[in-house]
Amino acid sequence: MHIRPIERGDKDRWLPLWRGYQAFYKVQIPDAVTDLTWSRFFDDGVPMHALVAEDGPGLLGLVHYVFHASTWTEGPYVYLQDLFTAESARGRGVGRALIEAVYDAAKTAKAARVYWLTHETNTTAMALYDKVADKSGFIQYHKTFQAGARSRA
Repeated sequence: MHIRPIERGDKDRWLPLWRGYQAFYKVQIPDAVTDLTWSRFFDDGVPMHALVAEDGPGLLGLVHYVFHASTWTEGPYVYLQDLFTAESARGRGVGRALIEAVYDAAKTAKAARVYWLTHETNTTAMALYDKVADKSGFIQYHKTFQAGARSRA
């Protein structure tokens, strides 16, 4: 298994993993957003990155991560936004290898922290996360806005 940055020629092999990730979380991201996400990986002005786990001709997994500034540290934080392993590759260390590769990218950039979220029902992934990271103790709150919607004052 080899972990490497995603390449433009990977889209047809990346897309099934991306769709599998969405199916796992029971969401359907519009194709226009998927295309925008794909283009962001190759835009030097956007701090969004993607790595893939590869074994021969197939991709085994993906990880997407975003660098951002913090008010608490000099160096950036890294938000590990998406992590997915093909069902046929689970239990082979793919998820751990992808997380470790993000850690390496964060260290190279002198980032202060890598963090991520997962759903409380994702117990299989949490068994791994408990081995490679610390629980923050924080609870996430969010408010979702529809594109083009106006908020009330």
